Amino acid sequence: MGKLHVTDRNGDEHELEVSNGSSLMEPLRDEIDGGIEALCGGMCSCATCHVFVEAEWFAKLDPRQDDELELLEGTECFEDGSSRLSCQIIMSDELDGMRLTVAPEE
Repeated sequence: MGKLHVTDRNGDEHELEVSNGSSLMEPLRDEIDGGIEALCGGMCSCATCHVFVEAEWFAKLDPRQDDELELLEGTECFEDGSSRLSCQIIMSDELDGMRLTVAPEE
C-alpha cells in the first residue's frame, strides 16, 4: 500500500492510500469529491481519468501506450511531460508518495 497526494479540480489536496497492483483510477473516482469521472471504467477508451503527474514521478512510470497517447492528445489540456490516464497507472512501492493533479473537465 502506498500514499498518493492528489490536487483535485477545486485545488483541494488529498492524501489517499492505494493498494499495490491497483490502478489509480478507482480511488480517484471513488474517494475524492471533485475527482475524476472515469466513464469507461478503466478500459482506456475515454480520457475522463486524465491527470497531470509531477515530473519526478512521471519519469518513474511505464511509457504510455499508443492508445493512451492518442486519447490524451485529443484533449484540450494535453501536456506531453505530465499527462496520463489514471486507469493506466498501477500503484507500486516505487510510486509511494507520488503527486498528481486531476486535469480540468472537458
